[in-house]
Amino acid sequence: LVIMTRVALLWHMHQPFYQDLLTGEHILPWVRLHALKDYWGMVALLKEFPGVKVTFNLVPSMLVQLESFAREEARDRHLEIGLKPADSLTDEERAFCLENFFHAHRPRMIDPHPRYAELLNWRGATSGARSRAAQFSTDDYRDLQVWHKLAWIDAWYFDHDARVRDLVAKGRGFTEDDKRTLRAVELEILRRVVPEYRDAVQRNQVEVSTSPFYHPILPLLCDTDIYLRTHPHSAMPRERFQHPEDALEQLTRAVMLHERLFGRRPAGVWPSEGSVSDAMVPLVTRAGFRWMATDEEILARSLGRSFSRDDHGILEHPETLYRSYRVGRHGEQVTCGFRDHALSDLIGFTYASWSPDAAADDFVARLTEAGRRASARMNGAEPTIFVILDGENAWEYYEGQGRPFLRALYGRLESSRELRTVSMSDACSGPSEGLPSIFPGSWINGDFYIWIGHADDHRAWGQLADARRALESPPAGTSDAALARAREEMLIAEGSDWFWWYGDDHSSDHDRDFDDLFRRHVQNVYRALGLPVPGELLVTNITTQPPEVRIDAPTGFVQPVIDGELTSYFEWLGAGSVDIVTTAGAMHQVSEPDGRVQIIEFGFDLDNLYLRVSGGAAMREVLTGGLTLSVNFLNPADVRVLIDPVAGDGCAVRMVGAGPGGGSGAGGCRGAEAAIRKIVEMKLPFSCLGVRAGAAVSFLVALNRGPSEVEHYPRLQPIDFTVPDRQFVATHWTA
Repeated sequence: LVIMTRVALLWHMHQPFYQDLLTGEHILPWVRLHALKDYWGMVALLKEFPGVKVTFNLVPSMLVQLESFAREEARDRHLEIGLKPADSLTDEERAFCLENFFHAHRPRMIDPHPRYAELLNWRGATSGARSRAAQFSTDDYRDLQVWHKLAWIDAWYFDHDARVRDLVAKGRGFTEDDKRTLRAVELEILRRVVPEYRDAVQRNQVEVSTSPFYHPILPLLCDTDIYLRTHPHSAMPRERFQHPEDALEQLTRAVMLHERLFGRRPAGVWPSEGSVSDAMVPLVTRAGFRWMATDEEILARSLGRSFSRDDHGILEHPETLYRSYRVGRHGEQVTCGFRDHALSDLIGFTYASWSPDAAADDFVARLTEAGRRASARMNGAEPTIFVILDGENAWEYYEGQGRPFLRALYGRLESSRELRTVSMSDACSGPSEGLPSIFPGSWINGDFYIWIGHADDHRAWGQLADARRALESPPAGTSDAALARAREEMLIAEGSDWFWWYGDDHSSDHDRDFDDLFRRHVQNVYRALGLPVPGELLVTNITTQPPEVRIDAPTGFVQPVIDGELTSYFEWLGAGSVDIVTTAGAMHQVSEPDGRVQIIEFGFDLDNLYLRVSGGAAMREVLTGGLTLSVNFLNPADVRVLIDPVAGDGCAVRMVGAGPGGGSGAGGCRGAEAAIRKIVEMKLPFSCLGVRAGAAVSFLVALNRGPSEVEHYPRLQPIDFTVPDRQFVATHWTA
């Protein structure tokens, strides 16, 4: 008898509210761009797999902006400048194009398109974009206007739509008519999104759930002091924020929008960032929801235990996690599913570098094994594995916008004899374990630090509390319309995203935009009420600088002994270096950096590149269990140098990819050396790379298991240098 394992897969689609209601401008373009690449295509893809059931969580703040763009009522500056005739662009608008029209993942969304990559190479670093604006011709700007949008168009259109295929084939020399054609495609996709979800719901393949309207952290709206449960000695905002009525309104407004768009009430809610507390549970039930979901860490803390995994990441006691729970007391209860964050994070953060088939095989094998273990411990009962993650951002890092992986995954799930995909409502139906109290926290580290733990967060929460108090006591004679405007701005300002980017834990190119938007919304509360805007809202809340990947460049020639040992301090003196442990990205994972690779040093002489890699343990110990190390070159493109441990202290060096003559293949390189002991040391002749003095070289170091990458270093950007000439030492010598 084969016991089926139910797999409840939820894709979370979310954007904050980017519009300034006072001016009508949408400050950032991400609702529109992700609609072109993800919102329609993700659900349309399921038509190919009628046996697969999926839940999509559509956040209302994203949906209302999507509607506005589809009706051609919304505008953002990126759109306006992108549509403007290229020969009419002002100098300021041209500079804006160069600074903002390359916001896409370079390896997957820019480099595959030669003209787009060419334009980026001409522009160089963002910091110098304005100085190069005059060097671009009108034709260059028109091509950039097309490519900055064309790269975001859904993969299905690249394969099947003649208009898009013709534009891609043309590649350059676009006309204003081409821009109008692309605009027609854009509007078509925008207008297909909501109907596509309606159709999928009607054929019973998709469940659509919701989140609080403007994506606030509900437990913090109920009472900011809940943060003291996990951080009892933390500094706090200057005033306690305690408005559960706002939390309830965010939920009820979400229900109303869902009914309008999909013709039915939503059965379930993903609380923003999986954030839960005992205080928000009754609000969820009063809004009419039958299920909600959060992270496994919340369940572990609620039960006073932990979830451990073996060396392969398989949960050792799965019977506790792979079931639903009835949360709450006294008739105000809701069924809750808890996401397996290890499995969810594999899709979100790991599989992008794997081949689609290898990733799908690995994931399905993990699901199958987890289900078997759980069933054996549940006396033959059917376990349920909850896989919940962001449904849009990850695909920028995948081949083909993630579609090859998703096709491989859905195909295997559809044909599996042991796995059965179910909606979240189905997963949360039937018998559930009781959980009278739920630990207060989110999907990230089981707490709320990101949204209230930093001094910048405290300042923003204080500003919210002041504005909320002003809203409660409006000036005499304030009209109902003005109160409604102020109320709307207040609810928008309560959203989680403004706080996500405050502090030193996350950063992006748009930190200042998010800060400005938050303060605009709070300012607009006062303006709607006819009150003076407090001075502190006119200056930034940001007191921290974004994290940097500091890469120190070489200052002199090196010629180390390639023996895998720290032979001498002086042998690497003059090398460049990057400290991996101090680098961090804007995308958040539950796990911390793994520490296997901690420092990379790189140097050269006239003929060779030298590389040294140090880890948290001896690298000979790190490279066990099938792990290998590679140097992956972005320039020269598609060259990899593989360093494989062999018996004893030896290792083998192989090159894969384009060689000096432009050919490809795998083999050795005369003069190349490597050693793996306490550290990894490598010598690679520049002749093997086919580069000479003055050439630009760019590379990453990666750990691999078989053909698939496990992790690469640095995580945020490659290491770049220029092949030295004989003047290098004199140029870099200082007294």
